[in-house]
Amino acid sequence: MYGTHKRAERFYNDQVLDHLNDRMVEFIGRMEMLFVSTADNKGECDASLRAGPPGFVRALDTGHVAYPEYRGNGVMASLGNISENPHVGILMIDFAEDVIGLHVNGHARIVEDADLRREHPELPTDFEKGRTPERWVVVEVEEAYIHCRKHIPRMVPVGRDRPWGTDDAKRKGGDYFGAKELPKPWQTTRVGHQE
Repeated sequence: MYGTHKRAERFYNDQVLDHLNDRMVEFIGRMEMLFVSTADNKGECDASLRAGPPGFVRALDTGHVAYPEYRGNGVMASLGNISENPHVGILMIDFAEDVIGLHVNGHARIVEDADLRREHPELPTDFEKGRTPERWVVVEVEEAYIHCRKHIPRMVPVGRDRPWGTDDAKRKGGDYFGAKELPKPWQTTRVGHQE
């Protein structure tokens, strides 16, 4: 429809792998954040950020990537979607050094922390307070490919004191966008009050 068939075919032939090569494994090992996209069994999508110290996301081997799920807000939209539809897309971007990105698409499964550690005892054990993995998402790689640097902004990391594990709404960002008091279509209304 848009006349890009030949460009897309060239990209797939030149850049898309069905596994991780050595440079991709090294790249993953220094990432401090990733974006994960999921969808439920009806195709309703969600995109989310995951972050941790360098190497929090791991290439278990050339065919599998794992990232930890820490204690969070309890919504578990990504994990809920994965339990219905295992297709995931991960985007990792190096904003500071190489200014380049890596896409990893594949099938995900949810693995409890103790179970994955039995299979992979080399997983890290030294964690910051509130950052102990409860479970992991293990992705079987189907596609791995570059995200071109053309429109990636260069950013400089700065130190930040983070209140990991807090339930204090203000310290977590609270109702920053002012959504709490607004009506929601999924809330049922009875005469005189909202449930």
